[in-house]
Amino acid sequence: MQIGMIGLGRMGANMVRRLLAGGHQCVVFDRNPAAAQELVALGAVAASSLAGLVEKLTLPRTVWIMLPAGAVEETVTALASLLTAGDCIVDGGNSPFEAAIRRAQALRSADIDFVDAGVSGGVWGLERGYCLMLGGPAAAVDRLKPLLETLAPGRSGIAPKVEATGSAADGYLHCGPSGAGHFVKMVHNGIEYGLMAAYAEGFNLLQHAGAGLAPDASTEHAERYRYRFDLPAIAELWRRGSVVGSWLLDLTAAALGDDPGLQGFEGRVADSGEGRWTLKAGIDTAVPMPVISAALYGRFDSRGEADFADRLLSAMRWQFGGHQEK
Repeated sequence: MQIGMIGLGRMGANMVRRLLAGGHQCVVFDRNPAAAQELVALGAVAASSLAGLVEKLTLPRTVWIMLPAGAVEETVTALASLLTAGDCIVDGGNSPFEAAIRRAQALRSADIDFVDAGVSGGVWGLERGYCLMLGGPAAAVDRLKPLLETLAPGRSGIAPKVEATGSAADGYLHCGPSGAGHFVKMVHNGIEYGLMAAYAEGFNLLQHAGAGLAPDASTEHAERYRYRFDLPAIAELWRRGSVVGSWLLDLTAAALGDDPGLQGFEGRVADSGEGRWTLKAGIDTAVPMPVISAALYGRFDSRGEADFADRLLSAMRWQFGGHQEK
């Protein structure tokens, strides 16, 4: 099947590589021409503009966008003036689900399909495949099936628990109408925030379990906290038979194995939007999400956003009790 891919960052480029390896024809465009040329060497066709990309595609066209959320609106607007009835735009980036609903409605009058695709797999997707969460018209998603089957991991040796879920066992799913794919991906990433925070907090406690060994230890019951744990070994241990085992733990073990003290990181944790959007949806629907909320605020704290508040707390303690900072 033929596809046009716009945005050749780490995800977009690797998706093209996987599609090319699966026998699909890929026309590619990126603002950085060098990114496209790397894929030309593998069999892709490069376009120098959006118009050029559309011209190189045969009807009905499928154009997949892998861009940051802020760049999608401009790109969809430009494509809308270039595509014709029966064509399809797929937004595979992390865009708000509300935007997918609006964009699909705007394109409907021109009979251009819009599919919102949540894509999970990161830099490992080329090797492992991508988990794909799709929203939009069923007929449009069905037409994408050859691409989805190539991009998705397939069964990967994992026996399905519920056969009735159909393509979900192969790693892709039509989740519902417009916005459904990005909604499911939004919640997926919110859960990811919480899982990451739980692993980080647990390993942090293991790291500090020797607090009682310090000569000037002020830890309560210091005699109880005299452990020096091998964190890479514990992460490796938990990968085997533990109920907290996961691919995320696999990656944690790899990170600790490479750099046990994590000296290569400063600990400033970014958030790309999905955690905030998940909390907003929770507020809109009155669904409590204390874990995801705490994880998001923890990321804010990691970037020093609580610095002024912390200093004010210290100032207040000085004002009411004369407490010195230690």
